[in-house]
Amino acid sequence: MTLPILALCALLPIISIFVLMVQFHIPASKVMPLSFLITVALAFLVWKMPLHWIFASCIEGTMLAFKIILIVFGALTLLFTLRACGALQAIKHGFTSISPDRRIQTILIAYFFGAFIEASAGFGTPAALAAPLLLSLGFPPLGAVMVALVANSTPVSFACVGIPTIMGIGATLQTPEILETLSCEGVIFNEFIHQIGVWTALLHFIPGLMLPLLMVCLLTRFFGTKRSIKEGLVIWPFALFAALCFLLPYLLVAIFLGPEFPSLAGSLLGISILIPCTKAGFLQPKELWDFPQKERWEKKWMGSIEVQEPLITQKVNLLKAWIPYILIAIMLVVTRVEFLPFKNWVTSVKWVSPTLLGTTLFAEFDPLNSAGVMPFMLIALLSIPFFKTKRNQVQTAWKDAFKGIKGPLLALIFAVPLVRVMMHSGNNPHHYVAMPIALAEYMAQIFSSVWPIVDTFVGALGAFITGSNTVSNMLFSLFQYSVAESIGISRVVVVALQNVGGAFGNMICPHNIIAACATVGLSGVEGILIKRNLIPMSIMAATAGVIGLLLMYYCM
Repeated sequence: MTLPILALCALLPIISIFVLMVQFHIPASKVMPLSFLITVALAFLVWKMPLHWIFASCIEGTMLAFKIILIVFGALTLLFTLRACGALQAIKHGFTSISPDRRIQTILIAYFFGAFIEASAGFGTPAALAAPLLLSLGFPPLGAVMVALVANSTPVSFACVGIPTIMGIGATLQTPEILETLSCEGVIFNEFIHQIGVWTALLHFIPGLMLPLLMVCLLTRFFGTKRSIKEGLVIWPFALFAALCFLLPYLLVAIFLGPEFPSLAGSLLGISILIPCTKAGFLQPKELWDFPQKERWEKKWMGSIEVQEPLITQKVNLLKAWIPYILIAIMLVVTRVEFLPFKNWVTSVKWVSPTLLGTTLFAEFDPLNSAGVMPFMLIALLSIPFFKTKRNQVQTAWKDAFKGIKGPLLALIFAVPLVRVMMHSGNNPHHYVAMPIALAEYMAQIFSSVWPIVDTFVGALGAFITGSNTVSNMLFSLFQYSVAESIGISRVVVVALQNVGGAFGNMICPHNIIAACATVGLSGVEGILIKRNLIPMSIMAATAGVIGLLLMYYCM
């Protein structure tokens, strides 16, 4: 079967998701089962994928879906427990004292707090924590999820101590052929990956300068009384300053230290500069901006979770209220860095299945290494005695968490297996390449003359399909390297653009959106979020691609 036909067939599940969710606003809980069936039918009828590989991929995907659900459930238990004890109310007042302007709160929480969580943990946790925190400040649930997802892009390439770059790219490209090629050129492999990290940070810089302002403009356009982008543009000096606070340490660390800690340094150093400047009124807009009165909110803005004033007698101190989040951050960092012993401890408790149905696939579950269990649920449990929360309040909080997880359960149970079937469809007797690779190879044939521009969108496509920049890099890094070699352009920059595009693709990934919506009680609005988040994703991916094109064809 020809490559164009394979590419067209591989596109059908993606088209079905876009058309049904974006155009017709059908909930993900209905779209994902249908798209899953389309994918399985294509795998069996077109790719001739053996049934045991299809079933094994579905089992593997179901296990991965369970891990995502666990993160969402952990985030919900934390949210409802902190709501019950009054900690969220104290945090809300704390942010209001820094600035009551919703645009500034968006940058502080979605951009910086989300970046710190991404740098510490990654894998869906930033939006799961940032969106509920914005909800507690009085943001519309739909707006909270939208900005949390958009903000979770620039930090993603260096998430979780650099895993998307070090493992997603490094482990994938460490083939005997590439090692030999680099050796003949006198290049050390680790230095090659370091340079990919440096170029990733450089290519993120200009789009990253735009990100806080883009995020704020989306908020004022879709959730303001006037529905005006101008109300967002007013804040451009502060948004640009905030971006520089993050990006300068981000870039310097990538250049001088490597890909492990750029996002961590950018978020920590940036927020430590930005908060005192914000309190001092530096670059503040003259007029405050807020959402319309709640009575005027559209129905689709609303979720099923209400963060109301808790019925408690004692007032929670602001520092005490932040202690659960501080502990979460500390635990995420110390259990994920290689040079401390805690990572080995949390990963030592692991169940690994035998190979599934005669394939090379297997399922695994390491509960202590799940952010949903540790630290989210653990900190939620420790918060009960710490805040002296009453028993009936705790029961209500956990009951609400179980209710909240029901909505996304069906969508995720089909969305993740869909991804695994697509990824493993290359296991077939006809030696057809897997569905995502067929799409990418066909795009390379058509757009080879302007490949750097298309490059970022291939990375974004990988993240859209898989829900992970790391997996997108594993899927496409070798392909991108090969394209760069075949058309004679910089391999380092091409692979870096893949890394950058994969970070942007997180904004529109269906199962990231489903999971984030669950943390604020939203359902049936996934298509709206994809449609809106396509705007910043496309702008940033195109910007990075054009910069890459200019660099490779005119400056290198």
